[in-house]
Amino acid sequence: MKRTLTHLAIVLAALSIHTGAWALDAAGTQQLQAIQQRWAQIQYDTPQERKVAEFEKLAEQAEAFTAAEPKAAEAWIWKGIVTSSWAGAQGGLGALSKAKQSRTDLEKALQLDPDALQGSAYTSLAALYDRVPGWPIGFGDAQKADELLRQALLINPDGIDSLYFWGDHLAREGKYVEAKAALLKAQQAAPRPGRELADKGRQREIAALLEEVEHKLD
Repeated sequence: MKRTLTHLAIVLAALSIHTGAWALDAAGTQQLQAIQQRWAQIQYDTPQERKVAEFEKLAEQAEAFTAAEPKAAEAWIWKGIVTSSWAGAQGGLGALSKAKQSRTDLEKALQLDPDALQGSAYTSLAALYDRVPGWPIGFGDAQKADELLRQALLINPDGIDSLYFWGDHLAREGKYVEAKAALLKAQQAAPRPGRELADKGRQREIAALLEEVEHKLD
């Protein structure tokens, strides 16, 4: 059931737009949507051998977004998500520097507005702590991931991403009954307008993990 840094590109969050303490204007919202849509295309519709190059390009776009909107938590969340996905596509210990940068970006988002994008900074940061190797190689920490996911669920208890990552975390901890319940609930999450590709991809991930969990319960 263990998943490593190389799988980050498969499991990172893609949440619906939610204005936080620093509201994006129309141009900023359009830029956010463009990054979200491109992320989903790379994540779910791009061959594996092209993902590193495509995520690198998207990372440049995300960097420009934070430069244009330095006080918008949404921009920092998506810079963190894209950088994590880039790290996951690259894989190996060489991706750790990108994972650390992603952690910095997501922590910045939490400082600005922890509720932004329905708490997705908590969810995405938890994914890093669950998948990055632990000390002395990296900063992975299952307990920290647990704490962050509980915060995410307080903000968004019925979200497809918060429930999926919670189910994944529980499975990692060998809590398969609880993991199955979380994943079944995630399958019933409401669709996100404009995020059809991301939702479809996430549902595939939920189904695959649920199958693994059910095998453990047999």
